[in-house]
Amino acid sequence: MNIWQFQNRLSRRLLAWGVGSTLCGVFLLRGGAFWRGVGWQFIGWGVIDALIALFGRNAAESRIDSLENPGLESVQAEETEKLTRLLWINAGLDVLYMLGGKQWADGDKGDGSRAGHGLGIVLQAAFLLFFDLYHALTAPKSK
Repeated sequence: MNIWQFQNRLSRRLLAWGVGSTLCGVFLLRGGAFWRGVGWQFIGWGVIDALIALFGRNAAESRIDSLENPGLESVQAEETEKLTRLLWINAGLDVLYMLGGKQWADGDKGDGSRAGHGLGIVLQAAFLLFFDLYHALTAPKSK
């Protein structure tokens, strides 16, 4: 698999997560304050993830079109390095999001809403941490 196929697969997976997360969030809005908090986080993160996936796919396609020879090993190595670096940065941010979500949840005043929002952030960030680490570690290697 080359980097362009890898990026396409990554974008499809993130889009699927975004859509699924959004739909799950809509379902969770039917619950109490805690579950509505989780649901709103799932919706917000899901929409953003879906948009990032669509933007990423379009950006990769534009990049391919702008290159004289996107199949060159040197081009693929450079693109792999850029994507891998971005995934590692995102993984670090995911850890910060998880810590922030826990902090938010810990500040709940008793109705459960803030705890739900915090848990929603932690769950979304935990998934993205796994997602980013997995893809950073499985990106195509240069020959």
